[in-house]
Amino acid sequence: MSARDVILARVRAAVEGVPDVEIPRSYRGAAPASEGLVDLLAERVRHYKAAVHVVEEAGVAELVAASLAERRARRLVVPEGFPEPWLPAQGFERIGDEPRLSASDLDTADGILTTCAVAIAETGTIVLDAGAGQGRRALTLLPDFHLCVVRQDQIVANVPDAVARLDPARPLTWISGPSATSDIELNRVEGVHGPRILEVVIVTPAAT
Repeated sequence: MSARDVILARVRAAVEGVPDVEIPRSYRGAAPASEGLVDLLAERVRHYKAAVHVVEEAGVAELVAASLAERRARRLVVPEGFPEPWLPAQGFERIGDEPRLSASDLDTADGILTTCAVAIAETGTIVLDAGAGQGRRALTLLPDFHLCVVRQDQIVANVPDAVARLDPARPLTWISGPSATSDIELNRVEGVHGPRILEVVIVTPAAT
């Protein structure tokens, strides 16, 4: 037996026969009202030095096209399930992940377009769960530029509200701004373990 097997066997023996105990959880949830979440999310995302745009759904494709042109991003990874109406009609090369792209393929792409699972206004965090339009985790870790489209109805007030919507069995990626880290002397370095550039498009319903 390995050391791991020995340790796990001891743990199982120690808890054998112990009854399950319900653990009360009183996490602070949000108030029912959700007004102001779009503005708060935009403010917090900008605080992380990410670009943010708020646009009605009819204008998403045009805004995405303008963003790609500004950044001279032409070869974009687009995961399966990304809404077709949100894609520019021309001006970029669409790269799929079937068959799976290699690390070198992802490294040479100009960026990636994704949706998200949920967005947290209080912390400015975008959460991906590998659902439709998001792709597997590696797709958003290797390209240097990540453009994420968030629907207004995916925005929640705080972390407990986000956790309540998420499936813990899925591969979750929590993104708070572009990738950045600091060494012991607090010198900030961007793009070490993920995209150096993050851009978020928040989609609101059409005005009535």
